[in-house]
Amino acid sequence: MRVEVDGADIFVSTGGRPFDPAGRVLLFIHGSGQSHLSWLLQARFFANRGWSVLAPDLPGHNLSGGEALASIEEMADWCTALLDAVGVGKAIIIGHSQGGLIALEVARRHPGRTLKLALIGSAHAIPVAEPLLDMARDAEHKAFRFMVSWSHATEGHRHDHTVPGQSHLLFGNQVMGQNRPGVLLTDLLACNTYTAGKEAAAAINCPVLLILAERDRMVPKKFGLELGEALPECRVTVIPDAGHFLQSEKSVETNAALRPFFLD
Repeated sequence: MRVEVDGADIFVSTGGRPFDPAGRVLLFIHGSGQSHLSWLLQARFFANRGWSVLAPDLPGHNLSGGEALASIEEMADWCTALLDAVGVGKAIIIGHSQGGLIALEVARRHPGRTLKLALIGSAHAIPVAEPLLDMARDAEHKAFRFMVSWSHATEGHRHDHTVPGQSHLLFGNQVMGQNRPGVLLTDLLACNTYTAGKEAAAAINCPVLLILAERDRMVPKKFGLELGEALPECRVTVIPDAGHFLQSEKSVETNAALRPFFLD
């Protein structure tokens, strides 16, 4: 569906089902250089099991209008503006990577809007190496290929996918290539300059689930575990043999971890 948020025309996937703002709402927030397509195997799964799903393209990404936002804090405020626009008071918020930082900030800045948090492949800080920033600035498609390759473990590189005929690597490159030029660099700079994650984590007062990938080379597991130590309370699930894009590479295991957390 399409929604106007802060004057921009925004695309929001509802998982192929009509969206009911009075239902049990799940807000999925994608990572750097991604879009709603990174939640393809979660949005449909949960929408077809009775949840009301919101998986937006952040401003400036893929099918959404507007300009990409420059800070994690702006993105967090934008998420609550989206909830306002669709008539939702509270939601369970799920964030992957950069989306995890945004989810943390939503919970800190707008605690009355957050029922639970599920943070996937994330940490309290995601510093970005200068060579990757340079690549995103000067050779964007090379940065896409690098990030997609590093974000998958063995099964992803073998094109072993739960969807017959689907390739993790080719799909990943296509998703990143659908964004406008410069969006990836804006996202990476937002991650690189965000330093409030520990303070945000300490302020969280809702249930939290951390889902980490054992073989994550983009946001290594040890940094996710550090986030867990900064949170007052959380559950931790580590998915074996998974890379950073675990919601795609290990979609069955990711959904199996999310579902009981949503139901509790």
